[in-house]
Amino acid sequence: MDFSHLNQMALGSGGTLYLMAVLVFVGLTVIIDRGLRIRRNVRRGAQLVHDLSTLPTLGQSDVERLREQATGLPLARLFDVYAVRHTAPNLDELLEEAIYMEIPQVDRGLWLLDTVITVAPLLGLFGTIIGMFNAFGVLGQNGGDTSGVTAGVAEALVATACGLAIAMSHLWFFNGMNDAVRQIVHQMETVKRQLLNRLPGVHKNPEHNGLRAKERVMA
Repeated sequence: MDFSHLNQMALGSGGTLYLMAVLVFVGLTVIIDRGLRIRRNVRRGAQLVHDLSTLPTLGQSDVERLREQATGLPLARLFDVYAVRHTAPNLDELLEEAIYMEIPQVDRGLWLLDTVITVAPLLGLFGTIIGMFNAFGVLGQNGGDTSGVTAGVAEALVATACGLAIAMSHLWFFNGMNDAVRQIVHQMETVKRQLLNRLPGVHKNPEHNGLRAKERVMA
């Protein structure tokens, strides 16, 4: 199967095979760029959560060290808010706001991969329908000779096969990236609770501890 044959099949499907090649390029770009970055953030975030869990309280030096360690991570915004507003009475709400502002950046670009998975099978089916039109058009021109039709139908089905292959192969990566995003969001919620539990003097304030206990019961 040489390039001329591939080009003939692509043209026979109405050019949908060329469009699917574009979808593959877009999908691989998202997988390589966003996928690797998200996985790296998960690993670094897990280490940061572990390091924070070993600290009974947070001093100024600890906060600065953790801020530097979180550079480039979605968790960095939480440490920035804590460093500047840790004495604010509404620190809980400020940290929650930081999480809400960061989440759209965590899953940025995943909609492209979702679109590739959805469109590829539909585009393959569309290409197959066009190929079937062409194949049956040959049947009418040859006066009932089916020898050219069978080959045309087989080539038309290539578009559907390609679309399904693209969707199935990309779906594995999409699900894995969605799971990684879920882990990052969970890490941000965990870090928020860790920061609140390690406020200087939190264990010495009975009223504060009572409020925290009430929050846990209500949750």
